[in-house]
Amino acid sequence: MTDDKNTLAIMLFGELLAADQSVRSRLTRVLPRGMEISHFSVLNSLSWHGGERSPAQLAETFNVTRGAMTNTLSKLEWAGYIHIRPDWDDARRKMVAISPAGRQARDAAVNAITPMISNVVGELGEEQVRATLPILRALRRQLSQD
Repeated sequence: MTDDKNTLAIMLFGELLAADQSVRSRLTRVLPRGMEISHFSVLNSLSWHGGERSPAQLAETFNVTRGAMTNTLSKLEWAGYIHIRPDWDDARRKMVAISPAGRQARDAAVNAITPMISNVVGELGEEQVRATLPILRALRRQLSQD
């Protein structure tokens, strides 16, 4: 890689890391008390998916270890936000579904973060955000190819 390309890559990752830190900080401040970003992310995924998922599927979706996902799922189950049951086809596996309380918690979180997100989109402009999304998706896919 040439020096110019190295500089460009370093600038790109610097901006991504700074944006990630800012987003996490702002989300943490507006999420309902006791809810962590990882909790919201799992509840949101289960809500959008509309069905059950295995802990391994969720870990793969979020690119975390199974142990990290098990920890998050334990906290969500303790809060009553998810139901975990044995997989009837394979007793070694478990299946996870969002509970009615989890759906309410997810909806409350969405309501809490929507003004912040809407403000960001409003300031950047919808056209610029729409143009950015494919680039971010391509970058995420590229980085996911370990």
